[in-house]
Amino acid sequence: MTSQTTIEKTPKDPQDSFQAPAKGLRGHPWLTLFAVAIGVMMVALDGTIVAIANPAIASDLDATLADVQWISHGYFLALAVTLITAGKLGDRFGHRQTFLIGVVGFAATSAAIGLSGSIAMVVTFRVGQGLFGALLMPAALGLLRASFPAEKLNMAIGIWGMVIGASTAGGPIVGGLLVEHVSWQSVFFINVPVGIIALTLGLVILKDHRAKNAPKSFDIPGILLLSGAMFCLVWALIKAAEWGWGDGKTLGFIGASVVAFALFAIWETKVAEPLIPLKLFRSVPLSAGVVLMVLMAIGFMGGLFFVTFYLQNVHGLSPVDAGLHLLPLTGMMIVGSPLAGAVITKMGPRIPLAAGMTFTTVALFGMSTLEPGTGSLTMSIWFALLGLGLAPVMVGATEVIVGNAPMELSGVAGGLQQAAMQIGGSLGTAVLGAVMAAKVDSDLADNWTRAGLPPLPPEQLEGATKAVEVGVPPVAEGTPAEVVAKITDVAHETFVSGMGLACLVAAGISAVAILIALLTKRGENAEAGAGAAHI
Repeated sequence: MTSQTTIEKTPKDPQDSFQAPAKGLRGHPWLTLFAVAIGVMMVALDGTIVAIANPAIASDLDATLADVQWISHGYFLALAVTLITAGKLGDRFGHRQTFLIGVVGFAATSAAIGLSGSIAMVVTFRVGQGLFGALLMPAALGLLRASFPAEKLNMAIGIWGMVIGASTAGGPIVGGLLVEHVSWQSVFFINVPVGIIALTLGLVILKDHRAKNAPKSFDIPGILLLSGAMFCLVWALIKAAEWGWGDGKTLGFIGASVVAFALFAIWETKVAEPLIPLKLFRSVPLSAGVVLMVLMAIGFMGGLFFVTFYLQNVHGLSPVDAGLHLLPLTGMMIVGSPLAGAVITKMGPRIPLAAGMTFTTVALFGMSTLEPGTGSLTMSIWFALLGLGLAPVMVGATEVIVGNAPMELSGVAGGLQQAAMQIGGSLGTAVLGAVMAAKVDSDLADNWTRAGLPPLPPEQLEGATKAVEVGVPPVAEGTPAEVVAKITDVAHETFVSGMGLACLVAAGISAVAILIALLTKRGENAEAGAGAAHI
């Protein structure tokens, strides 16, 4: 238990690490991509589709706001905490088996949520969804890595990224249509037929690839330490808006996370077969890819979080119409991801990644100039530019992480990529949310007075601030129409000023990511997979 693990590069001869090339349907690279894309779409869609159903769930099950928040918190906590461990399971037992178990479990827990009669059951099965989703996502990347040769892997990851981006952005549209025309249960029931399709395709098409140096044991203490560290970090980010960044509970969880990460790092140097060999991070491109994925997710998820409130609460759009206004972003990600894969294959990742983060920086800066009366054309330009910037980063950073890891750690690398996205998304909503809250808290009272409205007592001002942070005018019942108009103007102008500052901060973070992108390079271990001969 005291020897250190040395990371060996994958042998140059693909047959040293893989089974014989696939013939027919089983193991065919492009069919493998199609099969895993169906499962990935199910999980990615669920990340945003459920938010639209939350009000209906609360009304139907008589749930409190805190109860409803746990529908999202439970899912993301389970997903983020177990992604890397789930990737290790795939490396140990095979990514095909892990993927299929994830598909079955995700579809089954989705059906259970739709049949639930209490909020406690909904939250419980949402945690189950997160656990099975964590099994599915890294396994999908592991299967792609094993099935495609190096010269085709970027294109495959581009299509994979296109599916994730489109599903994430399309969630509010699909969710709005289902809740409005069917029921909130249908948001979850829709995963059942999708899961059956993914399972059927997986059983027929997916091939079980096993790396020669696949892990033979489990690092249980490492799993517990890493899971504890991830839980404390993500929980602190989730609760920081409620507790405050300077609160003892927030600082306590962050401190506990730091201690657990430190103990994990020490333990990993002592165990014979570690969960994550720390020598993995001696690869500068891989480490840069992880950091880049975090920074990209901060801008993407943080920006999308505020834009949703801007479209619905400031412009008064329905969830479906708000989703339609985001189609330029979705469309550019759909078109841009496979194109980015092709460009990265020819040029390498460094220039496309730097260009992508440059476009993202400019787009976020443009979004900081949005006003309550900004027209759809102007919004569409900035949303489209954001999608154009995110596409090469989603593809390139994923290839840099997965391609620079040895084949026997492809599942762990996939888990790292997904965990980086989850942490970045949590950081984006937490940090940018704190920036927004501080700006609104600073400006609201002065803007209120400047509009000629009577001053609010402290207890009412606190409630008004919370409402304005999401773009909702704090209007009491029975307020005269002309006063309502003044309050609405103040609320929207204050919200937009806060969103503008948050987008500027996100733009600054994205600008730093441009420099990080220059440290990346093509994967050193992206050797040809089992299906190379049939592409």
